[in-house]
Amino acid sequence: MKDGSHLPIGYVVPLHRALTEPILLGGAPRMAAIINGTIAAALGLGMQMWVVGIVYWVTTHALCVWAAKRDPNFVDVLIRHVRHKGFLSC
Repeated sequence: MKDGSHLPIGYVVPLHRALTEPILLGGAPRMAAIINGTIAAALGLGMQMWVVGIVYWVTTHALCVWAAKRDPNFVDVLIRHVRHKGFLSC
């Protein structure tokens, strides 16, 4: 059953694993890592608050890595959650 012998010829197509997994940078989703790095660079370089920029980046990147281990698509879910109106709110 795992080899797909009961399926018609040409029905099973090999699919590379990279096409189905999300793109991660350092364990965090790509978009979140880029945004966090940009904000940390703005704090560290632009506002010349090096310690604050490094602490911000380490903290937010660690949180994104933790959330990505639980759900690799958490950024998409968060964006959808923010856009969704609260129809059932009290």
